[in-house]
Amino acid sequence: MRGQDRRNHDTKGDQAMPSVNCYDVTTWPVGDAAEDIGEVINSIIADIKARQTATDEHHGGKPGAVIYVPPGDYHLRTQVVIDVSFLRIEGSGHGFTSSSIRFNVPEDEWPDLHELWPGGSRIVVDLPIAGEVDESKGAAFSIERSGSPRISSVEFANFCIDGMHFDGDGSERHPENTYVNGKTGIYVGSANDSFRITGMGFVYLEHALTIYNADALSVHDNFIAECGSCIELRGWGQASKITDNLIGAGFRGHSIYAENHGGLLITANNVFPRGASSVHLDGVTRSSITGNRLHSFYPGMVVLAANSSENLVATNHFLRDQEPWTPFLGVGNGLDDLAGLLRVDGSNNSVIGNHFSEVVDAETIRPTGASPVIIRLVAGSGNYVSSNHVVAMDVHATSSDSCFSAQVDALLTTEASDSLAVTAVRVDPDSARNTILDSGTDAQVVVDRAANAFRATPAIASG
Repeated sequence: MRGQDRRNHDTKGDQAMPSVNCYDVTTWPVGDAAEDIGEVINSIIADIKARQTATDEHHGGKPGAVIYVPPGDYHLRTQVVIDVSFLRIEGSGHGFTSSSIRFNVPEDEWPDLHELWPGGSRIVVDLPIAGEVDESKGAAFSIERSGSPRISSVEFANFCIDGMHFDGDGSERHPENTYVNGKTGIYVGSANDSFRITGMGFVYLEHALTIYNADALSVHDNFIAECGSCIELRGWGQASKITDNLIGAGFRGHSIYAENHGGLLITANNVFPRGASSVHLDGVTRSSITGNRLHSFYPGMVVLAANSSENLVATNHFLRDQEPWTPFLGVGNGLDDLAGLLRVDGSNNSVIGNHFSEVVDAETIRPTGASPVIIRLVAGSGNYVSSNHVVAMDVHATSSDSCFSAQVDALLTTEASDSLAVTAVRVDPDSARNTILDSGTDAQVVVDRAANAFRATPAIASG
């Protein structure tokens, strides 16, 4: 029986045992995984569907399967189409390494580098996508199923999806720094339940994860960086979580984006700079952004838009500083410093106990001479802003050709030539009946005190 040649990769003990529902892409008799792992995985899925036809056999019938991708490089020239539940695709290493740093090192230095490409269990996206307009066509993995019940319990774990190269965008920017190539790592186009993406690596994809209509989704402990956008939850969804990830989008996209979601938990993520936003919520309600470390080179770090209401934004660390790496100097996200690091359009949100560090060169502030805004309430009512701490420093901006040393030096430098005047909280006329407590001195808060409740942080006398 062919199933006896398949291998069950036991992640608990790394012990192998035969099972008809456990597959190894390197031993499957159809196709060559190194040349086109997409063809191989599609053939395996066809085998699963051919064998698992009973819907109720001994109170079971369709247990699904595990597909194992051993460490190695696997080109994907055929899109993987998944329309079965209970499928787990797993490898033995997320394999992330910075392609951006390598592409911005002079080519004559490449022979001296220890490695040039991401590693681990690495899938290289080689899809022919020129001219495609359907966003699903550029995805390495496309998941969609109609009918009832929704597709459930599809899992991706411990392997790398690598888009390899970005493309020129018509600008003078180096093609490898555009974040544009039409490639997506995982695309989910239909309603789904209890999906898990864990321990994965995503690099050099225009979109790492695009997931529609998610229920009880878990995106946990992944390394998603140097992608145009990292995590996009679209359509609608509920009761999902984005936790413990290392994330960093490009200047064109979002690190974390969600629309029309309820009960979304965004916690303990370390979000790197350069994304147009760290977290952008659009029409999201009764959700939490808590305990994250957020770093950005631009305003608009966290945006609650389109009447996002009854959300908790608490105990996050916001750092806004300036791009120190030469290849990206002068790049922005289109917002000026009056936009706010945290921008709220919605009602009855709680913004409590966050730390904000605004560490910039006063000469770079736009509009010139303005006081940067930290928290801005632009519309809505009943928001509660309390016990937030703002540190603002005017520093002399420097740059370097070394990405790693430039950013580490910038992070570790706390000495400043002077303090920086900021507006800690600004409440626009379209936002009223809010409560602002202990989140800025009397001089740092711009608010209509007849339409909102306000208590200032006591000011310390100078001199």
